[in-house]
Order: sequence, then structure tokens, then C-alpha cells
Amino acid sequence: QVQLVESGGGLVQAGGSLRLSCAASGLTFSTGVMGWFRQAPGKEREFVTGITISGSSTRYADSVKGRFTISRENPKKTVYLQMNSLKPEDTAVYYCAADLARAIISSSPRAYDYWGQGTQVTVSS
Repeated sequence: QVQLVESGGGLVQAGGSLRLSCAASGLTFSTGVMGWFRQAPGKEREFVTGITISGSSTRYADSVKGRFTISRENPKKTVYLQMNSLKPEDTAVYYCAADLARAIISSSPRAYDYWGQGTQVTVSS
């Protein structure tokens, strides 16, 4: 019954910023993990960042650390991805995902049971 809907993607110049949102419905408890993945054409799906639903911990891929920030809004179960200092290599479809089986932030897509439809982020050089 969990549904995730991403929004906020678009076209931005290198060095610019975007904020992605993931609206989650059907989450009636306070445990688990919400994460962001991305997939560029011809590449494997890549872990970007994750946050425990409780907000107690976060995790970032080395490629985005210091530039991206994940946050959550508990009442609405909404997760945000603030993307600053964007680079052309950040261009990808970004997916929101939920892992409700554990409270450990996994970097493996296989750990996540629910996925959004994806939102395109394109960074021009």
C-alpha cells in the first residue's frame, strides 16, 4: 500500500541547485529507511543517500557528500534531496525508495521494497 511520488527534477546548469521531493503515502510507522538512487543511461542504479525514517542517521555516497543533503518531514512522510553544486555527471533519473524491513541504510537497491516512478535531473555543462 506504500506509494512514493518524486517531484522537482528538471534542467539546471552546472553549479546550480535543485530540490527533489518524495511524497510517501501508506507509511503508518516510524521505522525503516528512505533513500535516493539514481541511474544514468548505460549505468547501474547507484545509491545516492538515505535516511532512517526516525531521522536518527543518514548516509551519503562519496560522490555527493558535501553537495547533497537528505532530510525528512515526519508528519507527511516526505523526504527531500537538496542538490547543490550540481555537476554534469549528476545527470540521471533519480528514484525515491523505501526499505521498511530494517533500520540500516543499505546502498543496495535490492534492499528496498518500494520505489517511485523517478524524476529526471539534467545538468548542462
